[in-house]
Amino acid sequence: YRWRGLPHTPAPLGITTTVIEPMLVGQRNDHEETKGGKSMPVFLHPDLPKQRHPSWIDAVVLLAIVGLFYAVLRLGQAMDVPLTAALGSRLSLAPQNLPYYALRSLFRMAIALACSFLFTIIYGYVAAYVPGADRILIPLLDILQSVPVLGFLSVTLTGLMSLFPGSTLGVELASIFAIFTSQVWNMTFSFYYSLQGIPRDLKEAAAVYGLNWWQRLTYMELPFAAIPLIWNAMMSFGGGWFFLAASEAITVLDQDIRLPGIGSYMATAISVGNMSALLY
Repeated sequence: YRWRGLPHTPAPLGITTTVIEPMLVGQRNDHEETKGGKSMPVFLHPDLPKQRHPSWIDAVVLLAIVGLFYAVLRLGQAMDVPLTAALGSRLSLAPQNLPYYALRSLFRMAIALACSFLFTIIYGYVAAYVPGADRILIPLLDILQSVPVLGFLSVTLTGLMSLFPGSTLGVELASIFAIFTSQVWNMTFSFYYSLQGIPRDLKEAAAVYGLNWWQRLTYMELPFAAIPLIWNAMMSFGGGWFFLAASEAITVLDQDIRLPGIGSYMATAISVGNMSALLY
């Protein structure tokens, strides 16, 4: 079938409507072509998409994707270096190193934010739908929210350093965990209360259509909770910048560890009294 619109008689208030009626392929319509004195039917053809040729925009996007993967790979490799390279105040305060330090800090915060999203969905889903779980998980979440970030850092740092002796990977994981604890709590509360606030008619519609838990999550629950969740994620990501100095410049077991990043750059500049570096 092909469909064509025929002008209808004007409706009241001057509104023109359109009547849709079916027409078989090859059927003669109101406008026929004439060839050799014979009436020829006009065949309707679907509008096929035009073939798209690669352009310079595709090349730019491809280069950006390759560059992103390369940057993630290099930044990931830089997290596992000998611990002696991060001891003391050896961090360079040269301004040309600031873009690299910014990438290192942004990389840690992005990993912490991804972990926060994963924790939020799992924890909030269990608290909202497992019977009786909210009586334990929500008060526990409130208690964890009241613990200072440095309290989590002091507990996890020694254990993670013992798991990766002689490497900065343990310190990097402790730093990411500290940033994670500064981001995750309000996101989890937001997602939990969004699940609690889903209208009853949406839940009944999901039950009528026989949606499983994954379909409910992707088609109903996540879209319904998207706006408050994204808003709280933005606020959490912004608040995480305040904890960079505490999570990247660490003193443990009489060792002064400075991970390359904006926070350790500022901490080192303050400790040596370099005001020009702080202005940069």
